[in-house]
Amino acid sequence: METNQQDSSAITQVLENYYFKGIYEGNINTLKPIYHPGTLLFGDVKGQPYAKTLDEYLDGVAHRQSPKDSGKPFKGTIISINVVNSIALAMVHVKMYDFNYDEFLSFHKIDNRWLIVNKMISDVAE
Repeated sequence: METNQQDSSAITQVLENYYFKGIYEGNINTLKPIYHPGTLLFGDVKGQPYAKTLDEYLDGVAHRQSPKDSGKPFKGTIISINVVNSIALAMVHVKMYDFNYDEFLSFHKIDNRWLIVNKMISDVAE
């Protein structure tokens, strides 16, 4: 049980110090190290299918106005984290621009680091 608490705490740190911060600031140098290079992103945005490679996603982040610079509301919230051995699933909610995303982030512990290996998002009504 202690390992699960330590792992959940480590994932919380990744989410708060890198994931939410990187999205808010639009900083791909903060985001890139927490993703496995083969990460794929899927879901729907405003009812439209969403599918990107990690490079496509990071390019989009790099070329959009960051939530920080936009002055619009931004809030990242951790809903839950479930850890089983070297895998984990975090459910988070991200409010940014005019979007409300429910997200499922799959993590894998590789070389003692928790990395995002898959991201699924859905734009939900407030």
